[in-house]
Amino acid sequence: MSIVHHHTDGDGWVECTCGLRHWGRYGAAGLMLVDAELGVLLQHRAHWSHHGGTWGVPGGARASGESGLSAALREAEEEAAVPAEAVRPRHAWVEDHGPWSYTTVVGSATRRFEARPSDPESLDITWVPIDEVPKRPLLPAFERMWPGIRDQAHRSLVLVVDTANVVGSRPDGWWRDRRGAATRLRDGLAELPPVPADRLDLPATMWWPEIIMVTEGAARGVPEADGVAVVEADGDGDDAIVRVVADVVATRPQDHVVTVTADRALQARIEDAGAGHVGPSVLRELLDAAE
Repeated sequence: MSIVHHHTDGDGWVECTCGLRHWGRYGAAGLMLVDAELGVLLQHRAHWSHHGGTWGVPGGARASGESGLSAALREAEEEAAVPAEAVRPRHAWVEDHGPWSYTTVVGSATRRFEARPSDPESLDITWVPIDEVPKRPLLPAFERMWPGIRDQAHRSLVLVVDTANVVGSRPDGWWRDRRGAATRLRDGLAELPPVPADRLDLPATMWWPEIIMVTEGAARGVPEADGVAVVEADGDGDDAIVRVVADVVATRPQDHVVTVTADRALQARIEDAGAGHVGPSVLRELLDAAE
């Protein structure tokens, strides 16, 4: 097995205003991979490394211009042989010190693979049952964040979009071609950036949602896209949305379900079904920022 040292232009120490030195000129990031059967994929850090001998997640310095997600996936592949394409990001937690930050991305594996130490920074890479994690000597920063991450570790965000309400929130001529307007919304949702947790009143810092669009009437006929499921209402769109929400809440009680709609009557029904809601402006702001 070939062991390779990896370097980026982000390698280097930062003298932080908190009084400590942190690794990563542009901040740092790591990947916490979770699996319902295997537990959490952890790295036993080499003794020569910062806080050597402790356990944490594969991670390291971000390169210039690199997002926290991109850095976490790259570092996990370099240090633990985790294929980036086999990871579905769910949520992220950012420890922000101002001049420096660390992003812990929590994700799930979409397929099985062999994780192993793939550079000199690891003594071991192994799956640890989630309840056994705090029994190991953890990297101090990871130990501080663990209780919050543990509570959300296996949770996802499901975003149910009231397509008619969101499309109708902006007078851009959507009424001339309702299916075309719904298709444009679908395309935007397929490229949706991570959603800030505070906009949805959720824990963590950001979430990568699973998206379900509900279409009705003349907007029907929009095909699904990568990351965006489409449910067509046979009759009333509100009834279909409530059914979708109730089904997700019943089958996935551990997950967060949020509906995007400004319809007050529908919002009340959504609450009765056990889910939350936000107005279209939250989604519109994210879509506009991504353009």
